[in-house]
Amino acid sequence: MHNAEAVVDQLGVTIPIPATVRIVCLVPFITELLYHLQLHDNVVGITKYCTQPAHWASTKCIIGGTKNVAIDAIQLLKPTLIIASKEENMPDQVMALKKCSAVYTSNVVDLISALQMIQHIGQLTHSTALAKVMCATIKSRFNALQISGLPIPILYLIWRKPYMSIGGDTYISNMLTLAHCTNVLAHYTRYPQVDVTTISMAYTIQAILLSSEPFPFKQKHIEELQILLPNTPILLVDGAMCSWYGSKLLEVPAYFESLYKTISNAVVKC
Repeated sequence: MHNAEAVVDQLGVTIPIPATVRIVCLVPFITELLYHLQLHDNVVGITKYCTQPAHWASTKCIIGGTKNVAIDAIQLLKPTLIIASKEENMPDQVMALKKCSAVYTSNVVDLISALQMIQHIGQLTHSTALAKVMCATIKSRFNALQISGLPIPILYLIWRKPYMSIGGDTYISNMLTLAHCTNVLAHYTRYPQVDVTTISMAYTIQAILLSSEPFPFKQKHIEELQILLPNTPILLVDGAMCSWYGSKLLEVPAYFESLYKTISNAVVKC
């Protein structure tokens, strides 16, 4: 069932469009989207990891983390819509929350599904027009993306001790293809643990990208890896630009153009 009064979420569940919008958002990326959709007064609860916009941390009820939400606290807020993510939130908690409100669950794996999610949130929050404009702008900026040169084989690291990377079924991997980067571990799924030295010998890697999140890689970690791989460029990248979907996508095309140039220049110098 899919009609003017309902939206089918990205797990195939029909979500009625609430007449009164009181939102608890369990997904940092989507919290930022809600701000850009001008839903300032409609958002009543967010997680402690919802850092954008920064001032919402002091004006909204903090309902725990993405993996350990306070269900009792959410019930007291009397939300008419809870927004969750298959990737970010725990299935048992999401199931429990369905007893107190409609729950929209996102499952964003690429740019197309990211744009679909924005449209869904627009419908569910009576901000369809703003969502349409945002999607049109994002599409236009990606269509205008100008990157010339061959795709660059990269290893993208998201964690240390142990080192962890990204498989081809992840949103990050799909987005990096738009930055003209080839994930050398695309044949893996989810977030594989890796031995960097072994991987570098098994695959042609022209650059290693260290994400700023979820592990906050710094310059000292570049130096640590550079000892093992002295001839491989190692760069810090803005993890939010590669992993946050929603309104962040407005900024991503320009970042990807700059990122490709930076990687290309580093590869040439090596």
